[in-house]
Amino acid sequence: MRNFQQKRGFRNILHSRPFLVLFGILIFVFAYGVVGFMSKMQATIEKRKLVENKVIELQKKKETLSANIAKLQTESGVEESIRDKFGLAKEGEGAIIIVEDKNVSEAPPKKLGGFFSFFINLFK
Repeated sequence: MRNFQQKRGFRNILHSRPFLVLFGILIFVFAYGVVGFMSKMQATIEKRKLVENKVIELQKKKETLSANIAKLQTESGVEESIRDKFGLAKEGEGAIIIVEDKNVSEAPPKKLGGFFSFFINLFK
């Protein structure tokens, strides 16, 4: 009989209002922590995607630079680079320089009229 009363006393403590309020607050704190964790996890996933894209971009840049270095290690690559940077030519080669004509007249802008000018131009 005494064992039954001890179990009943434990149940009374579990079913008391202060314990239920404390238990509810504890559940709320854990739920708040889970929501915060999920938002941080989502932000981490987005940052990871950005970093992966950056890594891919850097790998492409590395390949491009490696190709340029390999090209500059050859004699023809050095010659091409010098020609591009300084505009030099070999003996016997000529250069063509294209100059734009500064005297080209521009067409005058069209006048935008109002509502009545539309009807006046309609009957001309």
